[in-house]
Amino acid sequence: MSQNQPLAGQTIIITGASDGIGAVAARELSRMGATIAVVGRSPEKTRRVAEAAKAEAFICDFAELSQVKNLAHKLLERYPRIDVLVNNAGLIWNLRSLTQDGHEVTFQVNHLAPFLLTQLLHPRLAKNKARIINTSSIGNLMGKVNLNDLEFEKGYTAMKAYTTSKLENILFTKEIARRWSAEGIRTASFHPGPVATQFGNSASASVRLLYHTPLKNLFLISAEKGADTLIWLASTTPDKDWKNGVYYVKRKAGRFNPSSNDEALAKGLWEKSMEMVKPFLN
Repeated sequence: MSQNQPLAGQTIIITGASDGIGAVAARELSRMGATIAVVGRSPEKTRRVAEAAKAEAFICDFAELSQVKNLAHKLLERYPRIDVLVNNAGLIWNLRSLTQDGHEVTFQVNHLAPFLLTQLLHPRLAKNKARIINTSSIGNLMGKVNLNDLEFEKGYTAMKAYTTSKLENILFTKEIARRWSAEGIRTASFHPGPVATQFGNSASASVRLLYHTPLKNLFLISAEKGADTLIWLASTTPDKDWKNGVYYVKRKAGRFNPSSNDEALAKGLWEKSMEMVKPFLN
């Protein structure tokens, strides 16, 4: 392993990598010697990113859990080892809508689909003592998880659904640390910052105004800056450079929603999620 390619021999899977911080991370981690699997919804954009990163493209729409199951099977067939799984796919959705699986779109794409993918890859991840990195957001501070209404059948707003899904990303991370650390798996979540990407396409008019007008130059950061903590987590050594189960902002432990420390809430979310994805686990 050369100093120029410190990740030679490692395989890294990045979802939500067809643009934004996922695409930047794919290019940089590939440059560091890793074998990269780029996962995205758009065939054209995903293949373009994969080509630039000298990576392999996998097309998957997280709004269909059957596609997530198929993706997992393809990844397991293709890669005998997986060193890092980056659950980075996410969106914010203006109006409450249901996927064909019957789940609220934001909840499924931002939490349930990556939860399923992680469960399906778990044996391979454990075998290689892998790292699992989950993209959260500072928005988690405004999230509130109600185990009796995970999909906002009451009181839906785009921002409530989004911020709650980002809290769920942290709860998921902490529960992975509790359940799987004895297997050698290490995990962290992080806030990339307000990144200037295509993220806000399906959001409300106010969010679109921020993301897709000159206002973004005042408030948003580049994808390169947003990807920094992700690249750091994926390329460094857990237990030495960063701590298991921790939420990071700019490479430092960040401020998070106090309910993230609620072990009963994290356990309940895990168990309810397992019930929802159970038909796709066999």
